[in-house]
Amino acid sequence: MNNALNKNYLEHNVFRQLSEYAEFYRSLSNSTMGWISQGSGSGINIDTYVFSSMQGTLESIHDILFKGRINDSYALLRKYYDSTIINIYSNLYLNDNFSIDNFIVDKINHWVKGKETIPSFGIMSEYIIKSQKVAEITQLIYKNGAFKGSSFEELRKRCNDHTHYLYYHNLILNDNELYLQNRLSTLDSFSTDLKDIFILHLSYLFYLNDHYMMSSDYIDSLDCGLTPEEDSQYWVAPFIQKAFDNIIKANRPEIAEIIKGKTAMKLE
Repeated sequence: MNNALNKNYLEHNVFRQLSEYAEFYRSLSNSTMGWISQGSGSGINIDTYVFSSMQGTLESIHDILFKGRINDSYALLRKYYDSTIINIYSNLYLNDNFSIDNFIVDKINHWVKGKETIPSFGIMSEYIIKSQKVAEITQLIYKNGAFKGSSFEELRKRCNDHTHYLYYHNLILNDNELYLQNRLSTLDSFSTDLKDIFILHLSYLFYLNDHYMMSSDYIDSLDCGLTPEEDSQYWVAPFIQKAFDNIIKANRPEIAEIIKGKTAMKLE
C-alpha cells in the first residue's frame, strides 16, 4: 500500500459521500425526465441531462480522489459547483421569463441549441442573489444576501487556487506518493465543501421546482389504468426524503423548514 494513501485516507467519509450524491443525481435524472422545461424550446426536460452530467462529475471526483489526486479533484469540484449555479440560474430565468406571450425564452433556448453561451459564473450568481423569488433561501445560504466574503466565495477561491496552481502547496497535493501531514485535513475540507454545494443546489432546486420531489406512485397508477390514491400527487419520492432528512434537515434545519413551509408536497 502507498504509505501516503493509508487506510484512514482510503476509508475517509468523503468517498461514501461522493457515491451517495452520484446515486442521488442518477435517481433525480430518471425521476424528472417526464417534466417538460417550459420555455426552453426542448421537447425533453433539459435538467435530466444536467443531473446525469453531475452524476458523472461526482463519479469522476471519486475515482480521481481515490487515487490521491486531491488537486485534480478540486478542479472537478469547481466544475460541479459551476453546474449547480448553471442549473439554478436556468430554472430561475425560465421561471421569470416564460409566459403565454413569451413561449420560448431565447437566452436559455439558444444555450440549449448551442447558439449562445451561458453567462459567466459571476453574472449568474448575481442574478440568483438579487432574485426576490428565492430570497428566503438566499438569505440563509449567503448569510443575509452577502455573497462577497461569504463561505461560498471562500469555497470558490479554494477551487480556483487548486485549478490554477496559485499556490505550490496546492500543486503538490496531486502527488499521491508524497507524505503530507495535511492530506487528511484537506479531505475533511473537501468533504465539507462538497456537502455545502450539494445543499445549496437542492435548497434552491426544491424551493423553485417542488414537483421534482414527486414520487412515481401517481403516474404509475395512471399508466396502469388505475385511479391514483388520494393526494398521491403530493407524495415525495423515498430517495428525495432520505436526502432531505440526512443532508438538508440534519445540517441546515432552518432551510428545511423554509422548503417545507412553501411546498404542498408531503415532506416529513
